[in-house]
Amino acid sequence: MAKEKKVKTNAVRLLDQQKIKYNLLEYTIEDHRIDGITVANKTGQPVAHVFKTLVATAGAGKYFVFVIPVSAELNLKTCAKVVEEKKIEMLHVKDLLPTTGYIRGGCSPIGMKKQFPTYIDESAVSLDYLIVSAGKIGLQVQLNPHDLVSITHANFSKLTV
Repeated sequence: MAKEKKVKTNAVRLLDQQKIKYNLLEYTIEDHRIDGITVANKTGQPVAHVFKTLVATAGAGKYFVFVIPVSAELNLKTCAKVVEEKKIEMLHVKDLLPTTGYIRGGCSPIGMKKQFPTYIDESAVSLDYLIVSAGKIGLQVQLNPHDLVSITHANFSKLTV
């Protein structure tokens, strides 16, 4: 019997290289329901542990990555203060792939084309694990929030409404 091949996205490769402990969680995508709360339900995980990755820009090649709970909304004014910019706005979906190497619904804070300043919502500090995209729709990675900080050089900050 053939061995099942392990999915290797950029995020998974980096986690392996850094010897960071993680679990992969797969979910079905045939129904095209890939919003964060649905993904939490599909993977049987508490919504509070599932986070989404959002990319914002201050223009002229200034990009910022924000990792927030799927049930929360990003507060752009607060985030602008966190990144010390007057104003930031969400990156247009059409610019996501060329900028990060990931598509909407499969954007991981780990393994982007370039390492952008990354911020994780402070609600993750006390969690024993969080779940983010593994870089592909239908695949999530579960890891310790402090390991995510380590691999992305992130900071914990208040980011949500």
